[in-house]
Amino acid sequence: MPVPRTSAPPPRTLLRERAFTMLRTAIVDGTLEPGERLVDADLCAWLGVSRTPVREALAHLEKTGLVQIRPGSRTVVTPLDVRAAAEAQAVAASMHELAARTAVPLLTASHCLEMETANRAFATALTTADVEAAIAADDAFHRVFVGLAANRLLAAILDDVTPLLRRMERVRFASLVGRESVAQHARIVEFARRGDADGAAAEVRANWLTLTP
Repeated sequence: MPVPRTSAPPPRTLLRERAFTMLRTAIVDGTLEPGERLVDADLCAWLGVSRTPVREALAHLEKTGLVQIRPGSRTVVTPLDVRAAAEAQAVAASMHELAARTAVPLLTASHCLEMETANRAFATALTTADVEAAIAADDAFHRVFVGLAANRLLAAILDDVTPLLRRMERVRFASLVGRESVAQHARIVEFARRGDADGAAAEVRANWLTLTP
């Protein structure tokens, strides 16, 4: 069969998800700064999509607290908000605590090794002030419990609240304060290796609650 000369345009849902993902990443990594105005025409040109998927993506981002839409006025990147971050932090801590409690009984030696490897990468990234690598390694560490828990609702909630915490993590992981997490991670692995689900869950919760003073 010959290759078709033309192909159908991507479904609108895929365009919306692509726009959402790119916008969320740009907000979280600081490319789009807190308080920055978002103009539809500029976003459409950058993302290469029409206004509809852009507006749908912005509506989703508003629900997750990353943008503020003022009808008839303007859309801006949500300024850093201590209260909103604290709320997201509390939810994330509870979800990761639940993931740990569920996952520890399922943990194998290879899972513990995976977490230890991620923690070593995390420590190295902090030492070299590589914030991006630190966040990636921290994600890899906690992803072990979340993956083993296999709770789709838990994962969906974390997908919504975690981006709100990323800007906090960038500040924390760029400072010496973030190095406390290395020792906390080590304690989590030790509890998990002993099969102490309650101990691991409590330590995971404490780890997530150290993002803010």
